[in-house]
Amino acid sequence: MRIIFWGTPEYSVASLNILKKSDHEVIAVISQPDKKRSRGKKLVSSPVKLFAKSENIPVFTPEIIKGNNDFINELKSRSCDLFIVIAYGKVLPKEILEIPKYGCWNAHASLLPKWRGAAPIQWSLLEGDDFTGVGIMKMEEGLDTGDVLLEEQIKIEEDDNFLSLTEKLSNLSAKLFMAAISILEVNIQSNINSFLTKQISLGREIKYARMINKEDYKIDWGNNAIEISRKIKGLYPRANTTFRGKNLKIIKIRILKSSEFAYKNNNYNTELLKPGIIIAVVENEGIVIATKTNPIILLEAKLEGKNTSSKMQLIQQLKPKVGEKFSD
Repeated sequence: MRIIFWGTPEYSVASLNILKKSDHEVIAVISQPDKKRSRGKKLVSSPVKLFAKSENIPVFTPEIIKGNNDFINELKSRSCDLFIVIAYGKVLPKEILEIPKYGCWNAHASLLPKWRGAAPIQWSLLEGDDFTGVGIMKMEEGLDTGDVLLEEQIKIEEDDNFLSLTEKLSNLSAKLFMAAISILEVNIQSNINSFLTKQISLGREIKYARMINKEDYKIDWGNNAIEISRKIKGLYPRANTTFRGKNLKIIKIRILKSSEFAYKNNNYNTELLKPGIIIAVVENEGIVIATKTNPIILLEAKLEGKNTSSKMQLIQQLKPKVGEKFSD
C-alpha cells in the first residue's frame, strides 16, 4: 500500500514508525507547521515531522488545507492508496477525504461514540471511566462520526495518568492500524462496508471531549478528593494551584482513608478542615490538605521556577505551615 501519513504529536510517532518498518510505503507525511515554543520563541518542529525527516520521508506542513489547491494537487499527484490519520490536529475537508483510492482511516483514542473530539484521553480520566480504547474508523466530514472497522478496549488502571495512558493507547493505535490495513488489503476487491460498524449500533452514549483550556488546569479545593485526584491524573503534569502567590503544579497525591485521619486521636486540627487548608505536615511523607471530602496528601509538586520535588524535599522547599491555604 502507498500511504500518506497525517499526524503531529509524539502520540502519532509509534504508528508512523510501525508503518515505516512494514512492507507498506509511506510516501509522504503531513504535519502541523512549526510553532514557537519556550521563552526564546524558537520555532520547533512537531515530533512527527522530526521523525519523518530522520527517516528521509517527504514532509508537508501546510498552514491551510481547505481550498489550498496547490497542496491538494500535490496530494493527488502522489497516487496514494490510503491516508492514515492520527492526531493530526485539523478536520480534513471532503475535497481531501476523496483523494486516496481506498479511503482515509483514523485511529481515535476512545470507545466511540464516547469522547469524540480533541481530548478523549484527558476526559476519560477526568470522568473516571473504567475502560477506554482505540477505534479505527473510516473518516467522513463529521467530527469522529465515521463507521468503525476495528476496536479494542483496555482497562484504565488506578495508577494511570495522562502520560501512562497516552503511551498505552499510542502503542495500541499502531497495532490496530496494521491489523486494519491487512483487512483492507485482503478485502480490497470486495465490499469493505460489510466490515464496518455504525457507531450508533455500538450502544454507547455520545459524548464530546472538548479541548482542555487554561481554566481546566486549576484545582478547585472545594471539589471532592476523587475529583481532584482525577484532575491531577487526567491533566498530568499540568494541574495546578497557587501557594504564597506562586504557581504550584501538583504532580502526585494520595487520598487519605478515613482511618488515616482519626480525629479522636487529635492527629489533625479539625477546626482547619476547610477546603484548601493545610491540616498537617507529615515528616518524610507530605503535606495534608483538606478537600470537600477526605483530605489528600501532597506527595510531589513543582513550584514555579524550581525543579520537581517530592516528600521531605518538597516540605523543605515549601516550608508549609498548618493553617495556610492553597488557592484555586
